[in-house]
Amino acid sequence: MPHRTTRPAPARPATTARRPARTRPLGGPAPILASAVLWGTTGTAATLAPPSAPAAAVGCAGLTVGGLLLFLTSRRVGSRLAAGTAHERRLLALGALAVAAYPVTFYPAVAATGVAVATVIALGSAPVLAGLLAWLTGQTRPTARWAGATAAAVLGCALLVLGPALTGGATPIDPTGVALAACAGLSYAVYSLIGGRLIGHGHPSDAVMGVLFGGAALLVLPVVPLTGAGWLGEPRGAAVALYLAVFTVHLAYRLFGHGLRRTPASVATTLTLAEPAVAAVLGVTVLGERLPPASWCGLAVLAAGLILLTLPAGTTARRRR
Repeated sequence: MPHRTTRPAPARPATTARRPARTRPLGGPAPILASAVLWGTTGTAATLAPPSAPAAAVGCAGLTVGGLLLFLTSRRVGSRLAAGTAHERRLLALGALAVAAYPVTFYPAVAATGVAVATVIALGSAPVLAGLLAWLTGQTRPTARWAGATAAAVLGCALLVLGPALTGGATPIDPTGVALAACAGLSYAVYSLIGGRLIGHGHPSDAVMGVLFGGAALLVLPVVPLTGAGWLGEPRGAAVALYLAVFTVHLAYRLFGHGLRRTPASVATTLTLAEPAVAAVLGVTVLGERLPPASWCGLAVLAAGLILLTLPAGTTARRRR
């Protein structure tokens, strides 16, 4: 849950802006959308852990293994980044804290209020918070296109969440779960902006993600034994932790970091609103959750917002002529 200067293809200098349609397939939106699909499986995977597994411990176990894997596979460049300027080290420390805060808040939110609701609140708040923080810190200025696409995506998320209430079939939403999900959205926005800024200043994306997640792994490591690690000895528990570590942390954040090279944080966090759609569909198909028509309409509006954001800039301009 989640976001760039000498901004990575964020602000778009004239040289980049003229070639949007020729962006390489692995540049820009594509890897970010791929990472969002992987993240969309986290809530469902967490529900498959043994009942004895505390929600926060599940997320922290995945982050610990995946974060250390990210760091070890980028150790050489990562160590050079960690030895950078004092300002960069402060950013890395803040980013690691934000990364560590995500599983501690998101997974308990899933346990309290359900996969779809927790995912939508966390991811729905992240792009708005990222856009505001980027503007306040002078990284990027929100564009009309981003504002329109984000508004559509957030509206779609709202319909997705409120759909059951609108049809009178809602289960009560836990306020604590909502608050935790919003905190997860804030942490996602913060570490995405920090990662985007460091990558935009020329640091390799693998190094930035490796240091941020390696530091976060050490921060959350005590959570697992303190809350009980016996569930990791069960095959199902070990499989869930390994899946979260390899796919939703290591692979997903490598893709996310690669996408940040050419995508500003505010745009990237909006693109990752594809995650709630994946989570909702998995909730229906795997967990047997039900979505009313209003929620499916929300998914359609969300998809429209993402499509608007991923279309090459020249496409919308030509259509206006």
